[in-house]
Amino acid sequence: MSLILNIDTSSEKAHVSFAKDGSLLALLSSESQKEHASFLQSAIQQLCKTASIHLPEIDAVAVTAGPGSYTGLRVGMASAKGLSYALKKPFITMGTLEILARSAMDLFPDQPETVLYCPMMDARRMEVFTAIYQKDFNAILEPGAMVLDESSFEAHLLTNKILFFGSGSAKWKATCKNMNALFKNVEIQPQTMCMQANSLFMQKDFTDLAYSEPMYLKDFQIVIKK
Repeated sequence: MSLILNIDTSSEKAHVSFAKDGSLLALLSSESQKEHASFLQSAIQQLCKTASIHLPEIDAVAVTAGPGSYTGLRVGMASAKGLSYALKKPFITMGTLEILARSAMDLFPDQPETVLYCPMMDARRMEVFTAIYQKDFNAILEPGAMVLDESSFEAHLLTNKILFFGSGSAKWKATCKNMNALFKNVEIQPQTMCMQANSLFMQKDFTDLAYSEPMYLKDFQIVIKK
């Protein structure tokens, strides 16, 4: 049995949810990336009232660790770590790209076994955070930052159909001419995150609070307006 608080502030939308044994109990979401910080704490309080749950009752705190929005990752990670420490509950972290890939598989379960899954998160201009996963979640391209051009993924597309999705896939679709490239609209599914958090909880795959950091994958850059 598990009761887990799940937090995702890594992308455009923010989600906070309670899940029991991997099933979604209560969910609140925010559509504005600029308001993740103000949304998060009030959402947790509201969720507790809606679901009649007291925070000390939970069994773990789970959070998407990145990559993604620099500020969003800091907000989510800091809140999740603070709650885990204060409540003395296990801390679970999950890669955002993997959760996005798992969401795609949940939304489109009938894809052939040989199709590869390529989540893409927008990282400004022609850059994306990306990875490539097989259907068993073996990463054949580890998560990283990539500047897209016409030759991107060339070797993988020679022999495989690849499903591209996520906030960064639109600019790749405009550039890519390869017939093996498939495109779908996919966002992180809160239910998918709940299921993965429960799986990690059952495996006791916890993250050490002292050494946990967001997975930024690139340096933060300050843009100075002239």
